[in-house]
Amino acid sequence: MLFRQFFDSVSSTYTYLVASAAGREALIIDPVKEQVAQYLRAISELDLRLVRAIDTHTHADHVTGLGDLRDATGCITLMGEYSRAECVSEQVREGELIEVDGITLFAVYTPGHTDESFSFVLEPARPHAVFTGDVLLIRGTGRTDFQNGDPEKSWDSIVNKLFRLPDETLVYPAHDYKGWSVSSIGEEKRHNSRLAGKTREQYIALMNSLDLPDPRLMDIAVPANLACGKL
Repeated sequence: MLFRQFFDSVSSTYTYLVASAAGREALIIDPVKEQVAQYLRAISELDLRLVRAIDTHTHADHVTGLGDLRDATGCITLMGEYSRAECVSEQVREGELIEVDGITLFAVYTPGHTDESFSFVLEPARPHAVFTGDVLLIRGTGRTDFQNGDPEKSWDSIVNKLFRLPDETLVYPAHDYKGWSVSSIGEEKRHNSRLAGKTREQYIALMNSLDLPDPRLMDIAVPANLACGKL
């Protein structure tokens, strides 16, 4: 499998490019508008054909590259069925499979950070990795105080869905602010300080007590992302 992880230092966003091998069709997850030229260079140099561009949710801290990638490559843009971004080419439901030339993603509805967040399990028959967007981070979880976020739904998405994946399943989030690039389900069960040893009620109280400023670009990013990155 061909796998590339990109990092946008301004928004601390991870983007993932996946294909079965060089020279094949590919998909990309959570692209950032300012990094589109870098993605296109990698796609060209690896002789890939981008056929799917996916956002796990409507991001509030950066503008998506979905629209620019669709314009440049003709790829299909995709988000979960509850997204209000009417510009996307397709919407996916929980339990559906996204198949791209030897690569399979399984869609899991994981609300909590936003009410339309999805995660995507890579090779669900024998789970290799899960792309969690912002609902589950490395040693943390996504905030739940805007875009119809909900700490109760966040707990249920993580504990009752993601944590039921095998412990060895790799966790690739949409963001990291501490320099970590990958974790695993087992690690997060044991070491995620917001979840390990906590009850559902304790987690909800913790998330409700956070007093964080709005993302700096929120007023620009959210409307732009509902238009697939068109400012």
